[in-house]
Amino acid sequence: MNYLLLFLSVAIGYIVALFLRKRELKNMEVFLAFSGAFLLSITVFELLPEVFETPSKSIGVFIMLGILLQIFLEFFSKGAEHGHVHLHSETKSFPWLLFISLCIHAFMEGFPISEENNLLVGIIIHKIPVAIILSFFFINAGYKRSITLTFLFFFALMTPIGNFISNNYEMIHHYETQIEAVVIGIFLHVSTTILFESSKNHKFHLSKMSAVIIGIVVAYFL
Repeated sequence: MNYLLLFLSVAIGYIVALFLRKRELKNMEVFLAFSGAFLLSITVFELLPEVFETPSKSIGVFIMLGILLQIFLEFFSKGAEHGHVHLHSETKSFPWLLFISLCIHAFMEGFPISEENNLLVGIIIHKIPVAIILSFFFINAGYKRSITLTFLFFFALMTPIGNFISNNYEMIHHYETQIEAVVIGIFLHVSTTILFESSKNHKFHLSKMSAVIIGIVVAYFL
């Protein structure tokens, strides 16, 4: 069921994007702010305590590696993980760099999801607005439907595959804490970037500020 929900979050994003107009897309910034606050809160409330059950400086090193990995991936994705898509292909060929970087990001997201935390909800809430924005720009940039659907299909598969590997391969369990720490770094970078981008010129709109507060409160009481 978890795998299906993760896959459907991208499918829902695509379906919503089909009916969106450019003016309506601006309202996604509020949902994006909520998703960023929710993901950050789940990371702080649940994932960080897990990896620091046995305090170690090396855990901090892996978290920093996760942050650096995400910065590296964003050289190619141009920030699509937090709602920015910049496609400039005149031939409308398959955007391989964007695809590979987003798939690596999505694959890593699946590893820490478990019954012991609420990360599944956080990932779904994070994926839906990103999938909407990604799909919207693909559609409006004039990419062939086959390219758009192929991209989204494999992107949607990556997080369930990451979670499947995490749950079913014993070797992964030996490095569970280190991998989770890397993913925490990824989440910290993505979620805080979303929040910073929600406050242009360092000013929060009331609607976005409310969305951030609601995201934090909901994550705390889950």
